[in-house]
Amino acid sequence: MTASLRRLDLPSLSQRLRATPAMTRPLMLDIIEHACRRVPSLGQSERTTRIMRLIDVEAWADAALALVELELPRWQVRRIAYDDGEWHCALSRERELPDWLDTAVEARHADLALALLSAFIEVRASVADVPRPSVSSVRPLREPLYQPITCDNFG
Repeated sequence: MTASLRRLDLPSLSQRLRATPAMTRPLMLDIIEHACRRVPSLGQSERTTRIMRLIDVEAWADAALALVELELPRWQVRRIAYDDGEWHCALSRERELPDWLDTAVEARHADLALALLSAFIEVRASVADVPRPSVSSVRPLREPLYQPITCDNFG
């Protein structure tokens, strides 16, 4: 886990989101402070200013989508659906794949913004748990006697 994400236990933040009935400004700022790396490091850029304006006007779903876009650039919203009183949100790295091939991260909540942020926190927790090598991997060299051949019968 990176040092910036060690400040708060992400599973406890996820539980807090599930237990919260509606989004509040202090909760959103707490999520930004403890689960976001790029917002604090960018300072007062155009994107962070936009997020803060959305928080000021309590546009929670738009602020959550802007956070996902900024903090998880390789992830996209795959699905947002409302069913039986709950919002279901799925974030994916490969949105164009069929559902059965995709490994989307899903979350649900009665509040749309909290469903989006719950999925965001789940992605953060899963990405933080993945060990990364300190040295990038390199493809092994081919054997010197390696020679590709074709097995097709053209006759």
